[in-house]
Amino acid sequence: MAGKRKAGTQAPSIASSECGCDLDILPTLTGYLLRRAQVAVYQDFARATGALDVRPAQFAALVVIGANPGLSQRALSGALNIDRSGVVMLLDWLETRGLAVRRPSSVDRRTHAVHLTPEGETLLAQLKRTVRAHDDAVTGSLSPDEKSLLIALLRRLSHS
Repeated sequence: MAGKRKAGTQAPSIASSECGCDLDILPTLTGYLLRRAQVAVYQDFARATGALDVRPAQFAALVVIGANPGLSQRALSGALNIDRSGVVMLLDWLETRGLAVRRPSSVDRRTHAVHLTPEGETLLAQLKRTVRAHDDAVTGSLSPDEKSLLIALLRRLSHS
């Protein structure tokens, strides 16, 4: 029967430092481990970028806008895999900070083209260096081949 263990053996477990308890099958579940990794990575992102007051989604928006000047809000929504209302909130935040602007599109006046401001470009350049160092730190225990494999596997999972 699936899930039964041989007598005298234990399922692999990770003791949670917060509860000191056996997590049973959780450490064998991809989703659970991805979530734990996400929390650890986001915490280090916050530490690394703390003085810059930027969250991962805001950084991602700056990167995509910087690489695609004039893209539409809809294209940004698709690139970031967030709904349109989420993009509006992101762009409101970026505009309030003076990092991006929305202008009527020259192609379709019903849509807005999004551009970084000079301040946004400056911050993005700084963030790219900071976030690259953060990424190198969180993957520092991996060899270059392991990091490449991890990225390839995560891409595959995100497209399934």
